[in-house]
Amino acid sequence: MEHRLKTPIAFFIFNRPEQTRFVFEAIQEAKPERILVVADGPRHESERELCEAARAVIDNINWKCDVQKDYSETNMGCRARVSSGLDWVFQETDRAIILEDDCLPHSTFFLFCEKLLNHYAQDEQVMHISGNFFQEKNRRFRSRDSYYFSVLPHIWGWASWRRAWKYYDVNMKKWPKIRTSGALRKIITDPAVYEYWKTVWDEYYKGAIASWDGQWAFACMLQEGLSINPTVNLVSNIGFGPDARGTNDANSIFANRPTKEIKFPIIHPKNIKPDKKADSFTWRQNFGINRKLRQRMLGPLRRYLPNQYNTIKNLFGKKG
Repeated sequence: MEHRLKTPIAFFIFNRPEQTRFVFEAIQEAKPERILVVADGPRHESERELCEAARAVIDNINWKCDVQKDYSETNMGCRARVSSGLDWVFQETDRAIILEDDCLPHSTFFLFCEKLLNHYAQDEQVMHISGNFFQEKNRRFRSRDSYYFSVLPHIWGWASWRRAWKYYDVNMKKWPKIRTSGALRKIITDPAVYEYWKTVWDEYYKGAIASWDGQWAFACMLQEGLSINPTVNLVSNIGFGPDARGTNDANSIFANRPTKEIKFPIIHPKNIKPDKKADSFTWRQNFGINRKLRQRMLGPLRRYLPNQYNTIKNLFGKKG
């Protein structure tokens, strides 16, 4: 019997109807009982047609489904639109699977998330379920389990609960006190990793980085929360390119990564604790935290957030 997805899907769209259609078709295969769609408005009049075309994709739902829409007619920007959209989502439901219009999931991603949302529903330590796996080149990574735990929440296709999202604050009001107290040093014990996040969170707090995701990493780490990462990659980011809001380098090693099927039944790890070796590899590969301090800070921003790269670069007083 075909599985009907009971967990609500939160779908974030903007001005890319082609990518929106690809992701929508993957959602269509899962036939969720409920979809919450969040859309930003055009930045200028010439963009209005693209935004309308992306929204029109949602009108093609051909299965019984409860559809809720939170559409902005003005442009709020990535930071405000995604954060306010997620606030709305978790007001409407106690759990959700979250996809942006450039995150193309494998068909097994949905059931993977649903089963783990149920499995860890009451476990406050687990705050995030990711569809991303970045350990392919890590020769030290070995696991027979279906997933491992990490301190870092990857957000290219993910799921969470209202109980976890309640800790999120887009303005990071607690950051100055936390920064001064050094409380996060007890959680982020690697000095290089700590210095990286301290500098980045300074910029998020000031609003210099116009995104929402660094604040979620802050919330999770401050609570000593864990993220679940599958041991195969379940979501591919198909949005890298010059028109993207943050992932501009189409030649990035993280663009259009292949996805694989995850096998069921899920094999759970015996211990609920972060895989430090896997996280160490992620810090090096994804964030460049194995070089000099300046390079550690600038490497990931150059890859992930090129629009904000110059802002951070200026903190170091030299050109990258």
